[in-house]
Amino acid sequence: MAVAVRLLPETRPVLQLDGFSATVDALALERRDQVVGRSYRRIWFLSLLGHQQSVKAIWARLLKHEVATLNGDASGVPSWCALATEETGSWHLLTASLPGSAGYHGMLVPTIARATGDGASFVLLPRAQDDVAALHYTFLNRRLDLPLHPSWADWLWTRALRHGDAEELDAVGISAYHCHPDIEVLAHDLCAAVKAGVLGVADTEERVLDRVAPHRMVV
Repeated sequence: MAVAVRLLPETRPVLQLDGFSATVDALALERRDQVVGRSYRRIWFLSLLGHQQSVKAIWARLLKHEVATLNGDASGVPSWCALATEETGSWHLLTASLPGSAGYHGMLVPTIARATGDGASFVLLPRAQDDVAALHYTFLNRRLDLPLHPSWADWLWTRALRHGDAEELDAVGISAYHCHPDIEVLAHDLCAAVKAGVLGVADTEERVLDRVAPHRMVV
C-alpha cells in the first residue's frame, strides 16, 4: 500500500506505551472535537520508527486495545490515543528494517483504508490533495451497490464534505479522511442530480434512476 508522506518538522511526535517509545513517522488521528464519551482519541493509521523491540511492543499493546500517549504534535498538548475498533475490521502490520541503521519501520493499516475492504465506512489516505476526489470515487464505487461514473468524482467529493460524509482527521506526515456516507441520502441526491442534468452519461443515468428509485426520500 503506497501512502504519500509529507515533509515532517525537525522534531517529530513520540508515541509512548508501557515504558516503550517510538517516533511517529505518520499518523491519522481523531480530532479532539470528534471525541464523544471517551477519554482517548482513535487512531486510524499509524507509522512508527524506532528500535525493533519498541515498535513491536507498542504494536502488540495497541492491538490489545491499550491506550498510548502521544507527545510533541503540533498542538503541544499530550493526547491519549488507542486504535479505532468500531468500524476498522482487522489491522494489517507492515514492517521493514532500515538499511544502514539499527532502525525499524512499522506501519499499521486498517482494512477500511484499503479499497478492497468491506462496508460503507472507509478511511482515505490520498497521495496528494489532487488525488482525493478520484480516490473517494474508487472507494465508493467498489463498496456501494450504486451505479457511479468516474466523471462524477468531483461532485461526489464536494457533496461528501458538504454533508459531513467525509471528515478530515488530525494527521502527521499524511492527509487523512474518515468517510461514512449515508447510503439512503446519497442515493436520493444522485437521483436528483441526474434528473436535474447536473450529472450526465446516458447509460448510467437510466441505471441510476432504476436503482435508486426504491430509496427516494421526501424533502
